[in-house]
Amino acid sequence: MKLLNYTTSYFALILLIVISIWAGVFYYAMLDEIHDSIDDGLDNQKGLIIQKAGRDTSVLSKELAEEGDYLVRRIAPEAGRSFHDRYIDTMMYMQNENDYEPVRLLRTVFVQDGAYYQMDVFTSMVEEDDLITELLYALLWLYLGLVGTILVLNNYLLRRIWQPFYRMLEQLKHFRLEKPVPMATQPTKVDEFRLMQDTVQRLLENNVTSYNSQKEFTENAAHELQTPLAISINKLEALAESETLSEQGAETLTVALDNLERLTRLNKSLLLLSRIENRQYHVTAPVDMVAVCKKVSEDFSDLAAYREVDMDVSAQDNCVQQMNPDLAVIMITNLVKNALVHNSPGGLVLIHVSGQKLEIENTGDAGPLDEKRIFDRFYKEEPSNSSTGLGLPIVRAIADLYQFRVSYSYRGRHKISILF
Repeated sequence: MKLLNYTTSYFALILLIVISIWAGVFYYAMLDEIHDSIDDGLDNQKGLIIQKAGRDTSVLSKELAEEGDYLVRRIAPEAGRSFHDRYIDTMMYMQNENDYEPVRLLRTVFVQDGAYYQMDVFTSMVEEDDLITELLYALLWLYLGLVGTILVLNNYLLRRIWQPFYRMLEQLKHFRLEKPVPMATQPTKVDEFRLMQDTVQRLLENNVTSYNSQKEFTENAAHELQTPLAISINKLEALAESETLSEQGAETLTVALDNLERLTRLNKSLLLLSRIENRQYHVTAPVDMVAVCKKVSEDFSDLAAYREVDMDVSAQDNCVQQMNPDLAVIMITNLVKNALVHNSPGGLVLIHVSGQKLEIENTGDAGPLDEKRIFDRFYKEEPSNSSTGLGLPIVRAIADLYQFRVSYSYRGRHKISILF
């Protein structure tokens, strides 16, 4: 949800709550004011009727509501002395309406010529149901009008105010550490936006500096390690050819050479992984994944024959991906090599390409592996001196670079799937 729509939804909810509370307060305040106004009118009418009763005794015998808006009847003195005026909301049959209508009634007692009379003075009341309905309609239109006004303000006024933020956000979306472009400062009168732009600018500059330093250090460290490793291997190989070397010394030398060669592979793998994660492979081209799988399987045919593993490549559809061709070969090579190395004599490696999916399935003595850790660096189900533990992490890094989804599953066979 966009920021403006998010704030609008909160405004609309808060506005609805405020208007609902205000409607209740307004309704009861208005009803109280109506009652006060009607009560004042009833008091005035009471006084006029009592004055008229002093001049016209026929008023004292009015006991039918159809003849006017008051009723008078004589009561016992005992009841009259203790009576207090009171106002009553009730329903009364109106002959002209032929229905019961709500009325406000003042019941009072007065004395005329020594006799006590009870008088009910009444007047029509507004129907509360109608009042509530009209009030709800009015508030509904008010609410819709206010929400509409907020939407207009968001789309025109607030969008203009937030324009520097959105422009900066757009620049951040296209910012790449490997290809840094200075951010253009957006003119704004809002202090917070200026502070945010300055802060983001400094943060990006620091990140670019750290990125370049890390990249330079990784490459230099890898190259600096490569030279002494190569020299050490050459020296040891030359020493291994010496005729004076004892059998025990030859075994020790072989172990040292194996470890140095493993260290060399590890160094190359770490350098490759660093370059992938630093997005240094900029060149992309359409890559035929079926052709790559067939080429890699041919390259490993001798190893497969040596390990007595059958390897098969099948494809239902063409699968062409826009990526770096070298990384495509590295990704498939690591997967096929992993499937062969961790296989068993008489086993299978099945490579299947269908549409936007690549699956490499292999047999093996090991049971299901840890799905959550199999793509972690240096993860090994069984420690091995010959494995660097970086083959599958490199596959994962390449997949992440191009937003591919890579996963592992086990159903009698180990299977790694890549969804392009």
